[in-house]
Amino acid sequence: MKQFIQQALGKLVGVGGLIILMLLPMNLWAQGTAQEWLETIDRNLNPPQYESYRKLINIEPDGSKKEFVLYTVKQDKEKVAALFLSPASEKGRATLRVGENMWLYIPNVGRALRITSLQSVTGGIFNNSDILRVDYQAEYNAVKISKTDQKGPSGSQLLQLDLKAKTGAVAYDKLEMLIDPKLKSPILIRAITVSGLLIKTIYFKKITDFGQGIKRPAVVETDSPLYKGYKSIIIFAKMKPRELAAEVFTTDYMSRIESLR
Repeated sequence: MKQFIQQALGKLVGVGGLIILMLLPMNLWAQGTAQEWLETIDRNLNPPQYESYRKLINIEPDGSKKEFVLYTVKQDKEKVAALFLSPASEKGRATLRVGENMWLYIPNVGRALRITSLQSVTGGIFNNSDILRVDYQAEYNAVKISKTDQKGPSGSQLLQLDLKAKTGAVAYDKLEMLIDPKLKSPILIRAITVSGLLIKTIYFKKITDFGQGIKRPAVVETDSPLYKGYKSIIIFAKMKPRELAAEVFTTDYMSRIESLR
């Protein structure tokens, strides 16, 4: 009889616990899952340490293009540096981001100048925050994960991950990230202001295996309702893991990034 009573009480506690869980706000018990998805996306898009070669193309309404080739290195969640290899007019320029701080090194000037996340060193729709992309979790909190009625490239039902900026210094106040759960990759991201205005949409295409455990979209495109007819594209040609010394991510090293290649 005693054992029967204990089992009955256990079931009641279990049911009660389930009821309490169901009464909790949806965001509260789903937040852990949202954070896990954010961490997964960060690891797939931006390995902890890597070097890459990529091309950035700005396309104007008349079809004219301007292209840039960048060599990029990243360390940890919020350190990234890039060197312009072309065009000739930009060759030797370097950019550095450490957290929310950004700099541009111009050879003729001979020193690093402070720049902001909303500016663009390439003049297109991608701003400095996009070009010098650090881990999303360095800038955003995962708010909610939910299912959508849309299907992704893999045929899986897309998830929507809602992100909120940790501070007012972040380029976008909110991000709505649509994720293909099978590919473990974003399909698109909508960047939104505090007032709810859509600033731009970023599209992730052509999942590519770069080797050594790195598999991510090779093509990232963006457009904006604020700049109709304009488009910017980033194409990753190479990406591989590489550990670098801490001094690489300092303003004193910006003039020497070429030596890493």
